[in-house]
Amino acid sequence: MSSTPKAEAELTDRHRQAPTMAMAFKMATEGMRVKQECLSSFMEMKWKKVSRYVVYKIDEQAREVMVDKVGAAGEGYDGLAAALPADDCRYAVFDFDFVSRDNCQKSKIFFITWSPTASRIRSKILYATSKQGLRRLLEGIHYEVQATDPTEMGFDVIQEKAK
Repeated sequence: MSSTPKAEAELTDRHRQAPTMAMAFKMATEGMRVKQECLSSFMEMKWKKVSRYVVYKIDEQAREVMVDKVGAAGEGYDGLAAALPADDCRYAVFDFDFVSRDNCQKSKIFFITWSPTASRIRSKILYATSKQGLRRLLEGIHYEVQATDPTEMGFDVIQEKAK
């Protein structure tokens, strides 16, 4: 039984794609290394209050999580929202200061997983499977927020969770 040249070409194309998909799956399931700067930036935000937020990104070539942007101490939540790209995933931590109902100054740290609908499927999988590696290192997170659009992580959502 012989196959047609067209069928052989399709089979060859599938075999060429298979290693690429297998490699993407392997990268996603193994997770990423977390650079030391990620922990350092978080600790400076948490203890020294030198920044308001830290945005992290995955460098697929280097296979590691790295710091993308650090928001200055004077920046607010709007700065964090503006730092998140509309078409790519990111992680972020945000130090939210507020006055409680009993008139006490408090601070809560939020871990945000940003996965916009416009981002690539591969990126979404990579961020979803690598999240725990970073999250485990960042001790002192009070709340987690997962968002696919700005309304899911709006300032009102943060305020409501912090109460």
